[in-house]
Amino acid sequence: MKKNNLRKKIYWGLLTLSLVGSLAACTNRSKETTQSSSTLSSVPQATTTTSSQSTTTSSSAVPTTTTTSTDLANLTYDGVQTVDINGGVPTFSPADLSLANGAWEKYGDLDTLNRATSAEAMLNQSLMPKDGEERGSISSVTPTGWKNKKISGGYLYNRSHLIGWALADENANWQNLITGTRQLNSPEMLRFEMDVKTYLEASTDHYVRYSVTPIFRGDELLARGVHMQAQSIGDNEISFNVFIHNVQDGVTLNYADGSSSLTGETVSSSSAPTTSSSAPANTPAPTTAPNATADEKEYVDAKGNGLIKGSKNKIYHLPGSKYYDQTTNPKAWFKTIAEAKAAGYRAPK
Repeated sequence: MKKNNLRKKIYWGLLTLSLVGSLAACTNRSKETTQSSSTLSSVPQATTTTSSQSTTTSSSAVPTTTTTSTDLANLTYDGVQTVDINGGVPTFSPADLSLANGAWEKYGDLDTLNRATSAEAMLNQSLMPKDGEERGSISSVTPTGWKNKKISGGYLYNRSHLIGWALADENANWQNLITGTRQLNSPEMLRFEMDVKTYLEASTDHYVRYSVTPIFRGDELLARGVHMQAQSIGDNEISFNVFIHNVQDGVTLNYADGSSSLTGETVSSSSAPTTSSSAPANTPAPTTAPNATADEKEYVDAKGNGLIKGSKNKIYHLPGSKYYDQTTNPKAWFKTIAEAKAAGYRAPK
């Protein structure tokens, strides 16, 4: 009997120890779980970035704010005539850059004030003037703000092509011409046009998406400037997005109607036709050094660029001469007759 009681005591004792151990283990596991959860909650959690979030982050590093026509019209000229828009990066959409329709050009309708509104194109050699083709007269077009006058070196205004004749073979197209200063035409618009022209001439497979918009402030008849964008298809050989102010050094322009006043000189008014944006400023006053011969007289613009045209027929044409304006695709430019002659060019007969 005593042995049985002893066995029972031992049994219940072992059972009690087992239960206490199990309870302790459960308590420890609960503490570990709580501590683990607490540790995880104190660690910054990884988040999944959606495509739209990624785009927003990426675009915030590069300025992509679209500049409206109103914004451009309100820009103040501070002495820098050509300014980059959007960091110089064009804002064409993938659809804008599509070659589904091949080469094309489109001009916006004149607005209620008879102002040109836009010029869009997918440029290619197929749209350019053919070899030997001469530019037609554009004197029949009188764009808004056309109050021309003579200033030092020539006329103040040009009939400025939005898309240059050398790129699209457009002549007296009212929708493609605005009143632009000589300085707007050349060298500012011209240098961008010539880059595009050179690129297109390199291959029949080259295409350039091109856009030019004249920017007017309110109901003004003279454009404040032009917004130019271009992007070559398949590469970045041509890529720009700029605004060019329509200004002329030494001249105060009245953008309301195109009238103007000059500083320190008296000039006569005229409505005589001048060159388009495909040619530099015409009829400069030659710079003559003491004892210089006629061949050494310099014909240059305000920035010192030569203005004597050398044609593909190896003939040079002086600004203001009979065939100067008709030579729309010069092969060379010279400052003096001596330079032209040295390069193998002769005077016209």
